[in-house]
Amino acid sequence: MPGPLEGIRVVELGVWVAGPAAGGILADWGADVVKMEPPTGDPARQFMGIMGGDLPMNPPFELDNRSKRSIVVDLTTEEGHAVALELLAGADAFVTNVRMDALERLGLDHETVLAHNPRLVYGIITGYGTQGEERDRAAYDVGAFWARSGIASVLTPPGGSPPFQRGGMGDHGVGMDLAGAICAALVARDRPGGTGRGQMVSTSLLRHGMYTIGFDLNTHLRMGVPIGIGGHEVMANPAMNWYRTSDDSYVWLIGLEGERHWPALCRAVGHPEWVDDERFHTPAARRENVREMIRQFDEVFATRTRDEWGAALDAEDVWWAPVQTTEEVLADPQAWAGGAFVEVPDVSSAAMMVSSPCDFAGTPAVARSMPPELGQHTDEILAEIGKEPGDIARLRRTGAVI
Repeated sequence: MPGPLEGIRVVELGVWVAGPAAGGILADWGADVVKMEPPTGDPARQFMGIMGGDLPMNPPFELDNRSKRSIVVDLTTEEGHAVALELLAGADAFVTNVRMDALERLGLDHETVLAHNPRLVYGIITGYGTQGEERDRAAYDVGAFWARSGIASVLTPPGGSPPFQRGGMGDHGVGMDLAGAICAALVARDRPGGTGRGQMVSTSLLRHGMYTIGFDLNTHLRMGVPIGIGGHEVMANPAMNWYRTSDDSYVWLIGLEGERHWPALCRAVGHPEWVDDERFHTPAARRENVREMIRQFDEVFATRTRDEWGAALDAEDVWWAPVQTTEEVLADPQAWAGGAFVEVPDVSSAAMMVSSPCDFAGTPAVARSMPPELGQHTDEILAEIGKEPGDIARLRRTGAVI
């Protein structure tokens, strides 16, 4: 059965992760995504070299670029620019995370492109937004999403240093944002009584980061004071904390309703007398004696393995989750049962990869191919927009396409 976006043509001018992630999600959902690359290619093709790897694979690039087709177009040439506009004239959506000033220099700003194809949905990811003095400031997700949005700050313990972000965290989230916005704009265009026209839709790494910690920011905005930064030793609700186990693993309790889980937690750790202990028997008492309380829980949890504690917590219906390593995540049977991995057809077999995060029961989408080689589909795509073999040969001779 085809994916929900079968028949939708997307042209992507994406670099590194955020733009390609949006295009990759749309490709996973069944869209025909044409990846338009410069002669040097998407710089993310060099990820493994940057990371010091020398194997003939590029897992970060593969994740965001499977099921796409690649055409190489030199947008700095007049003929290359004309080819780009022809591609966009037949597309439903455009995906880019190139900076807006560069798009304007290339003649691919939204005003120019939408004038050529009024039905096009023009989707752009920026670092800091489409307006303002810093509209074209260099970002990357570690800058706009992680640092400037406040995420790194609210994850920094008192007296500590900001933690490092893992690769692509903000990029993948903002890519999902743009994919959703593009789908909404396509609905607005095509529904009965719809506009029949495309539009520009945009999101930014800064906005995505701020929404990620909207709990903190909206509380500060409305009440005028920030939420304090929590720490293991000062969590007054012990059922919402992590604990180290005897096998050097961790359990993370997730009993957000502290009073509800307090009696069961005391029974699970073998100290039912703590329920009525005057030091801990009320929320106020637990806050007053929080360090002593957490110290005692730490001592108890250090006496058994994570699996043993899991069984004890489950027996009392205390909610928890294991703090898993990447090795454990990849072996987690629930992750496999929940569709977290996908087989991507390769030349002679299949490659196992992480799946994008949405499923469609009625129109299930499948990964169709590994990422394209640079320019692998140039001739094929040019033929689809009406170029004859002689035209293609001439464009290649001039360097407008490769």
